Amino acid sequence: MSLSPAENPVDSVILPPVRDLGDGFSVRRALPSPNRRMVGPFIFFDQMGPAAFSGEQALDVRPHPHIGLATVTFLLDGEIMHRDSLGSLQAIRPGEVNWMTAGSGIVHSERTPDNQRGVGGSLFGLQTWVALPKKHEETAPSFRHYKADEIPVAEDKGAKLTLIAGTADGLVSPVETFSDMIYGDLTLAPGARYAFARDHVERAVYVVSGSLRIEGQEGAFGQTQLVVLKPGAEVVLTTEEPTRLMLVGGEPFPEKRYIYWNFVSSDADRIEQAKEDWREDRFAHVPGEDEFIPLPPDVPGVKLK
Repeated sequence: MSLSPAENPVDSVILPPVRDLGDGFSVRRALPSPNRRMVGPFIFFDQMGPAAFSGEQALDVRPHPHIGLATVTFLLDGEIMHRDSLGSLQAIRPGEVNWMTAGSGIVHSERTPDNQRGVGGSLFGLQTWVALPKKHEETAPSFRHYKADEIPVAEDKGAKLTLIAGTADGLVSPVETFSDMIYGDLTLAPGARYAFARDHVERAVYVVSGSLRIEGQEGAFGQTQLVVLKPGAEVVLTTEEPTRLMLVGGEPFPEKRYIYWNFVSSDADRIEQAKEDWREDRFAHVPGEDEFIPLPPDVPGVKLK
């Protein structure tokens, strides 16, 4: 039996476009999208890969700046070496969490580790940006790394939730956040059921692999779709095949967020200042790195979103 439109728990479905970064590496960006800018504090949601590197192929994201947000990197396969202007040097591997608070400003690079260059390898993961509450937008930058065995896990009848950040189902992640949120890695065995609690005002489900069904609704949602749910809707997730999902959500902010390139702020003038600071080389440098990504040119007639 299918739900009536009034009972349908799905608000919208986003199919992210593919962006080719070269050397066989691509990303899918689900947020922001033309139809949905944020889900809770999440203002950016990228799927990186899956990619297979051969020969001299490697990931080389040169130093670039951020303000007003926190980046959250979570890998499913492969390894990335993180470097930043605080002097952090940290490899991230599957199941671990890199949480980098940009606040008033930070610069970082993301690269294939030196010991994996020239030998081939793979990379698959998610990177999200969490906008900071207005009172924390100019907080001092910081970096934290959490090992896989620090991240809480709950299993029940074929459903396994790894809580990357926030709270859910009685679990509390040790990852230090600045606002209400849920960010979880959920795997479902065929026939397993998971009740996505209404604890958070805004919620969405991203299908990494397999297919997602919502009880009472006909049809299924496929790989790389971001399914945004209606606030307060009762939602039970299930599947007929092995499936991996990412759960995101949280309390929305009362103020609008502007976004330009790697900058996020509740104040458009603050972003203009960040643009000038990057052009004039006022951000701190990543130790040992001389490369950088130039500021993209402004598009005439296009205002900040």
